[in-house]
Amino acid sequence: QITTVSGNEFLLQSDIDFLILDWFHAIKNAIDRLQKERSCTSRNLEFRLRRSSSIELLNSLDTESKEPKPEHRKSLIFRLNYSASDTNDRSRVKSRLKKFISRRPSLKTLQEKGLIKDQIFGSHLHLVCEHEKSTVPHFVRLCIKAVERRGLDVDGIYRVSGNLATIQKLRFVVNQEEKLNLDDSQWEDIHVVTGALKMFFRELPEPLFPYCFFEQFVEAIKIQDNATRIKSIRSLVKKLPRPNYDTMKILFEHLKKIAAKESVNLMSTQSLGIVFGPTLLRPEKETGNMAVHMLYQNQIVELMLSEYSKIFGSEED
Repeated sequence: QITTVSGNEFLLQSDIDFLILDWFHAIKNAIDRLQKERSCTSRNLEFRLRRSSSIELLNSLDTESKEPKPEHRKSLIFRLNYSASDTNDRSRVKSRLKKFISRRPSLKTLQEKGLIKDQIFGSHLHLVCEHEKSTVPHFVRLCIKAVERRGLDVDGIYRVSGNLATIQKLRFVVNQEEKLNLDDSQWEDIHVVTGALKMFFRELPEPLFPYCFFEQFVEAIKIQDNATRIKSIRSLVKKLPRPNYDTMKILFEHLKKIAAKESVNLMSTQSLGIVFGPTLLRPEKETGNMAVHMLYQNQIVELMLSEYSKIFGSEED
Protein backbone atom coordinates (compact mmCIF):
# COMPACT_ATOMS: atom_id res chain seq x y z
CA GLN A 1 0.00 0.00 0.00
CA ILE A 2 1.42 3.38 -1.03
CA THR A 3 0.21 6.77 0.18
CA THR A 4 1.30 9.69 -2.03
CA VAL A 5 1.97 13.32 -1.15
CA SER A 6 -1.52 14.27 -2.28
CA GLY A 7 -3.09 11.64 -0.03
CA ASN A 8 -3.96 9.13 -2.75
CA GLU A 9 -3.60 5.49 -1.75
CA PHE A 10 -2.61 2.65 -4.09
CA LEU A 11 -2.63 -1.07 -3.34
CA LEU A 12 -0.16 -3.31 -5.18
CA GLN A 13 -0.80 -6.98 -4.54
CA SER A 14 0.82 -10.20 -5.74
CA ASP A 15 1.35 -13.76 -4.51
CA ILE A 16 4.89 -13.81 -5.94
CA ASP A 17 7.48 -12.75 -3.37
CA PHE A 18 10.27 -11.65 -5.73
CA LEU A 19 7.82 -9.50 -7.71
CA ILE A 20 6.76 -7.71 -4.50
CA LEU A 21 10.44 -7.12 -3.67
CA ASP A 22 11.02 -5.64 -7.14
CA TRP A 23 8.12 -3.22 -6.58
CA PHE A 24 9.43 -2.29 -3.14
CA HIS A 25 12.96 -1.58 -4.38
CA ALA A 26 11.69 0.38 -7.41
CA ILE A 27 9.55 2.62 -5.18
CA LYS A 28 12.33 3.06 -2.63
CA ASN A 29 14.85 3.94 -5.37
CA ALA A 30 12.44 6.57 -6.71
CA ILE A 31 12.19 8.13 -3.25
CA ASP A 32 16.00 8.05 -2.88
CA ARG A 33 16.42 9.81 -6.22
CA LEU A 34 13.89 12.44 -5.15
CA GLN A 35 15.92 13.03 -1.99
CA LYS A 36 19.14 13.58 -3.95
CA GLU A 37 17.47 15.97 -6.39
CA ARG A 38 16.24 18.16 -3.54
CA SER A 39 19.34 17.96 -1.34
CA CYS A 40 20.68 21.21 -2.80
CA THR A 41 17.75 23.16 -1.40
CA SER A 42 16.97 24.10 2.17
CA ARG A 43 13.66 22.28 2.22
CA ASN A 44 13.02 19.89 5.05
CA LEU A 45 12.02 16.44 3.92
CA GLU A 46 10.11 13.91 5.91
CA PHE A 47 10.22 10.26 5.02
CA ARG A 48 8.26 7.55 6.75
CA LEU A 49 9.16 3.91 6.38
CA ARG A 50 6.71 1.68 8.11
CA ARG A 51 6.97 -2.15 8.07
CA SER A 52 4.00 -4.33 9.02
CA SER A 53 4.69 -8.07 8.80
CA SER A 54 4.48 -9.21 5.19
CA ILE A 55 3.71 -5.78 3.60
CA GLU A 56 5.76 -2.58 3.41
CA LEU A 57 4.28 0.89 3.21
CA LEU A 58 6.31 3.84 1.97
CA ASN A 59 5.20 7.43 2.49
CA SER A 60 7.00 10.47 1.11
CA LEU A 61 5.71 13.81 2.35
CA ASP A 62 6.80 17.25 1.13
CA THR A 63 6.58 20.15 3.61
CA GLU A 64 4.96 22.29 0.92
CA SER A 65 2.15 19.78 0.34
CA LYS A 66 -1.32 19.90 1.81
CA GLU A 67 -1.95 19.22 5.45
CA PRO A 68 -1.11 15.55 6.06
CA LYS A 69 -3.95 13.13 6.68
CA PRO A 70 -4.53 12.34 10.34
CA GLU A 71 -3.21 8.92 11.26
CA HIS A 72 -5.94 6.56 12.47
CA ARG A 73 -3.84 3.41 12.42
CA LYS A 74 -2.50 2.01 15.66
CA SER A 75 0.84 0.98 14.15
CA LEU A 76 3.94 2.43 15.77
CA ILE A 77 5.34 5.10 13.43
CA PHE A 78 8.78 6.63 13.62
CA ARG A 79 9.16 10.03 11.98
CA LEU A 80 12.60 11.22 11.00
CA ASN A 81 12.72 14.94 10.25
CA TYR A 82 15.98 16.31 8.99
CA SER A 83 17.53 19.05 6.94
CA ALA A 84 20.20 18.18 4.41
CA SER A 85 22.52 20.73 6.01
CA ASP A 86 21.72 20.02 9.65
CA THR A 87 23.64 16.97 10.90
CA ASN A 88 23.01 17.89 14.54
CA ASP A 89 19.29 17.23 14.21
CA ARG A 90 19.95 13.85 12.68
CA SER A 91 22.37 12.92 15.45
CA ARG A 92 19.83 13.95 18.07
CA VAL A 93 17.12 11.82 16.47
CA LYS A 94 19.46 8.84 16.19
CA SER A 95 20.34 9.20 19.86
CA ARG A 96 16.67 9.23 20.85
CA LEU A 97 15.96 6.18 18.73
CA LYS A 98 18.85 4.29 20.31
CA LYS A 99 17.57 5.14 23.79
CA PHE A 100 14.06 4.04 22.84
CA ILE A 101 15.30 0.72 21.44
CA SER A 102 17.57 0.05 24.45
CA ARG A 103 14.67 0.61 26.87
CA ARG A 104 12.30 -1.77 25.11
CA PRO A 105 11.44 -4.89 27.14
CA SER A 106 12.72 -8.16 25.74
CA LEU A 107 10.49 -10.49 23.73
CA LYS A 108 10.69 -13.03 26.55
CA THR A 109 9.45 -10.44 29.09
CA LEU A 110 6.51 -9.45 26.86
CA GLN A 111 5.62 -13.11 26.37
CA GLU A 112 5.77 -13.80 30.12
CA LYS A 113 3.41 -10.89 30.76
CA GLY A 114 1.03 -12.20 28.10
CA LEU A 115 1.39 -9.10 25.94
CA ILE A 116 2.84 -11.10 23.07
CA LYS A 117 1.74 -14.64 22.36
CA ASP A 118 3.49 -17.29 20.30
CA GLN A 119 3.07 -16.35 16.67
CA ILE A 120 1.52 -18.66 14.09
CA PHE A 121 2.38 -16.66 11.00
CA GLY A 122 6.10 -16.31 10.39
CA SER A 123 7.11 -19.14 12.73
CA HIS A 124 8.87 -22.34 11.71
CA LEU A 125 6.45 -25.14 10.92
CA HIS A 126 7.93 -27.56 13.46
CA LEU A 127 7.73 -24.91 16.23
CA VAL A 128 4.03 -24.28 15.54
CA CYS A 129 3.38 -28.02 15.59
CA GLU A 130 5.39 -28.53 18.79
CA HIS A 131 3.45 -25.74 20.50
CA GLU A 132 0.13 -27.26 19.42
CA LYS A 133 1.30 -30.85 20.07
CA SER A 134 0.34 -31.88 16.55
CA THR A 135 1.96 -32.51 13.18
CA VAL A 136 -0.38 -30.25 11.17
CA PRO A 137 -1.04 -26.62 12.26
CA HIS A 138 -4.56 -26.11 13.57
CA PHE A 139 -4.99 -23.02 11.38
CA VAL A 140 -4.24 -25.06 8.24
CA ARG A 141 -6.89 -27.61 9.17
CA LEU A 142 -9.43 -24.85 9.89
CA CYS A 143 -8.85 -23.17 6.52
CA ILE A 144 -9.09 -26.44 4.61
CA LYS A 145 -12.36 -27.36 6.34
CA ALA A 146 -13.81 -23.92 5.63
CA VAL A 147 -12.87 -24.04 1.94
CA GLU A 148 -14.26 -27.55 1.53
CA ARG A 149 -17.52 -26.48 3.18
CA ARG A 150 -18.17 -23.39 1.08
CA GLY A 151 -15.47 -22.88 -1.54
CA LEU A 152 -15.06 -25.95 -3.74
CA ASP A 153 -17.44 -24.57 -6.37
CA VAL A 154 -16.19 -20.99 -6.27
CA ASP A 155 -14.78 -19.73 -9.56
CA GLY A 156 -11.02 -19.16 -9.32
CA ILE A 157 -10.67 -20.47 -5.77
CA TYR A 158 -7.05 -19.89 -4.60
CA ARG A 159 -6.31 -17.92 -7.78
CA VAL A 160 -8.52 -14.93 -6.96
CA SER A 161 -7.08 -12.67 -4.26
CA GLY A 162 -9.12 -11.65 -1.23
CA ASN A 163 -9.17 -8.19 0.34
CA LEU A 164 -5.66 -7.65 1.67
CA ALA A 165 -6.77 -5.55 4.66
CA THR A 166 -9.20 -8.28 5.77
CA ILE A 167 -6.55 -10.96 5.27
CA GLN A 168 -4.17 -8.97 7.48
CA LYS A 169 -6.93 -8.64 10.08
CA LEU A 170 -7.42 -12.42 10.05
CA ARG A 171 -3.66 -12.87 10.35
CA PHE A 172 -3.64 -10.64 13.43
CA VAL A 173 -6.55 -12.54 15.01
CA VAL A 174 -4.82 -15.90 14.43
CA ASN A 175 -1.62 -14.64 16.05
CA GLN A 176 -3.41 -13.13 19.06
CA GLU A 177 -6.32 -15.44 19.82
CA GLU A 178 -6.47 -19.16 20.44
CA LYS A 179 -10.07 -19.58 19.29
CA LEU A 180 -10.98 -18.80 15.70
CA ASN A 181 -14.33 -19.18 13.97
CA LEU A 182 -13.93 -18.94 10.20
CA ASP A 183 -17.72 -19.11 9.83
CA ASP A 184 -17.95 -15.66 11.42
CA SER A 185 -19.49 -13.10 9.05
CA GLN A 186 -16.30 -11.05 8.90
CA TRP A 187 -14.60 -13.97 7.10
CA GLU A 188 -17.55 -14.70 4.80
CA ASP A 189 -15.47 -14.00 1.68
CA ILE A 190 -13.83 -17.39 1.08
CA HIS A 191 -11.03 -15.68 -0.85
CA VAL A 192 -9.95 -14.08 2.44
CA VAL A 193 -9.57 -17.57 3.95
CA THR A 194 -7.63 -18.91 0.97
CA GLY A 195 -5.49 -15.75 0.91
CA ALA A 196 -4.62 -16.19 4.59
CA LEU A 197 -3.73 -19.86 4.05
CA LYS A 198 -1.41 -18.96 1.17
CA MET A 199 0.10 -16.20 3.30
CA PHE A 200 0.76 -18.68 6.13
CA PHE A 201 2.80 -20.92 3.81
CA ARG A 202 4.47 -17.95 2.12
CA GLU A 203 5.65 -16.54 5.47
CA LEU A 204 7.20 -19.77 6.75
CA PRO A 205 10.90 -18.97 7.40
CA GLU A 206 11.64 -22.27 5.64
CA PRO A 207 9.10 -23.40 3.04
CA LEU A 208 6.98 -26.56 3.27
CA PHE A 209 9.51 -28.20 0.94
CA PRO A 210 12.68 -27.58 3.04
CA TYR A 211 15.57 -25.74 1.37
CA CYS A 212 17.85 -28.79 1.54
CA PHE A 213 15.36 -30.74 -0.61
CA PHE A 214 14.83 -28.09 -3.30
CA GLU A 215 17.55 -29.16 -5.76
CA GLN A 216 16.66 -32.83 -5.25
CA PHE A 217 13.03 -32.20 -6.19
CA VAL A 218 14.14 -30.17 -9.23
CA GLU A 219 16.41 -32.99 -10.39
CA ALA A 220 13.61 -35.51 -9.86
CA ILE A 221 11.09 -33.56 -11.95
CA LYS A 222 13.63 -33.43 -14.81
CA ILE A 223 13.60 -37.23 -15.15
CA GLN A 224 12.10 -38.16 -18.51
CA ASP A 225 10.59 -41.53 -17.65
CA ASN A 226 7.29 -40.89 -15.88
CA ALA A 227 7.34 -43.97 -13.63
CA THR A 228 10.90 -43.24 -12.49
CA ARG A 229 10.03 -39.57 -11.95
CA ILE A 230 7.06 -40.46 -9.73
CA LYS A 231 9.13 -43.00 -7.78
CA SER A 232 11.87 -40.41 -7.19
CA ILE A 233 9.40 -37.74 -6.01
CA ARG A 234 7.71 -40.28 -3.72
CA SER A 235 11.08 -41.25 -2.21
CA LEU A 236 11.91 -37.60 -1.45
CA VAL A 237 8.48 -36.94 0.07
CA LYS A 238 8.89 -39.91 2.41
CA LYS A 239 12.18 -38.42 3.69
CA LEU A 240 10.58 -35.12 4.78
CA PRO A 241 10.29 -34.25 8.50
CA ARG A 242 7.01 -35.46 9.98
CA PRO A 243 5.32 -32.00 10.27
CA ASN A 244 6.25 -31.22 6.65
CA TYR A 245 5.04 -34.60 5.37
CA ASP A 246 1.76 -34.61 7.28
CA THR A 247 0.96 -30.97 6.42
CA MET A 248 1.88 -31.55 2.79
CA LYS A 249 -0.29 -34.67 2.60
CA ILE A 250 -3.41 -32.98 4.00
CA LEU A 251 -2.85 -29.88 1.84
CA PHE A 252 -2.40 -31.84 -1.41
CA GLU A 253 -5.38 -34.04 -0.58
CA HIS A 254 -7.39 -30.83 -0.24
CA LEU A 255 -6.04 -29.35 -3.49
CA LYS A 256 -6.88 -32.60 -5.26
CA LYS A 257 -10.52 -32.04 -4.23
CA ILE A 258 -10.30 -28.53 -5.67
CA ALA A 259 -8.98 -29.90 -8.98
CA ALA A 260 -11.75 -32.51 -9.07
CA LYS A 261 -14.24 -29.61 -9.36
CA GLU A 262 -12.34 -28.03 -12.27
CA SER A 263 -15.45 -27.94 -14.47
CA VAL A 264 -17.07 -25.60 -11.93
CA ASN A 265 -14.23 -23.65 -10.27
CA LEU A 266 -11.94 -23.59 -13.36
CA MET A 267 -8.94 -24.60 -11.24
CA SER A 268 -7.00 -27.42 -12.89
CA THR A 269 -3.92 -29.13 -11.46
CA GLN A 270 -1.87 -26.88 -13.73
CA SER A 271 -3.57 -23.74 -12.36
CA LEU A 272 -3.01 -24.90 -8.77
CA GLY A 273 0.63 -25.65 -9.62
CA ILE A 274 1.09 -22.07 -10.83
CA VAL A 275 -0.51 -20.68 -7.64
CA PHE A 276 1.22 -22.93 -5.10
CA GLY A 277 4.54 -23.76 -6.78
CA PRO A 278 6.50 -20.64 -5.71
CA THR A 279 4.68 -20.60 -2.34
CA LEU A 280 5.53 -24.14 -1.23
CA LEU A 281 9.06 -24.58 -2.54
CA ARG A 282 11.82 -22.18 -3.43
CA PRO A 283 15.64 -22.08 -3.31
CA GLU A 284 17.31 -20.65 -0.23
CA LYS A 285 19.18 -18.13 -2.40
CA GLU A 286 17.62 -16.75 -5.55
CA THR A 287 19.84 -16.95 -8.63
CA GLY A 288 19.49 -15.84 -12.22
CA ASN A 289 17.43 -18.96 -12.94
CA MET A 290 14.24 -17.72 -11.28
CA ALA A 291 12.11 -18.23 -14.39
CA VAL A 292 13.44 -21.78 -14.83
CA HIS A 293 12.96 -22.53 -11.14
CA MET A 294 9.37 -21.28 -11.28
CA LEU A 295 8.64 -23.66 -14.16
CA TYR A 296 9.97 -26.62 -12.16
CA GLN A 297 8.16 -25.48 -8.99
CA ASN A 298 4.86 -25.47 -10.87
CA GLN A 299 5.55 -28.85 -12.47
CA ILE A 300 6.41 -30.48 -9.13
CA VAL A 301 3.13 -29.38 -7.53
CA GLU A 302 1.17 -30.36 -10.63
CA LEU A 303 2.71 -33.84 -10.73
CA MET A 304 2.12 -34.42 -7.02
CA LEU A 305 -1.55 -33.52 -7.46
CA SER A 306 -1.99 -35.67 -10.56
CA GLU A 307 -0.23 -38.65 -8.97
CA TYR A 308 -1.34 -38.07 -5.38
CA SER A 309 -2.26 -41.69 -4.62
CA LYS A 310 1.07 -43.03 -5.94
CA ILE A 311 3.15 -40.46 -4.05
CA PHE A 312 1.33 -40.39 -0.72
CA GLY A 313 -0.23 -43.85 -0.77
CA SER A 314 1.08 -46.90 1.10
CA GLU A 315 3.66 -49.27 -0.38
CA GLU A 316 0.89 -51.73 -1.24
CA ASP A 317 -0.88 -49.07 -3.31
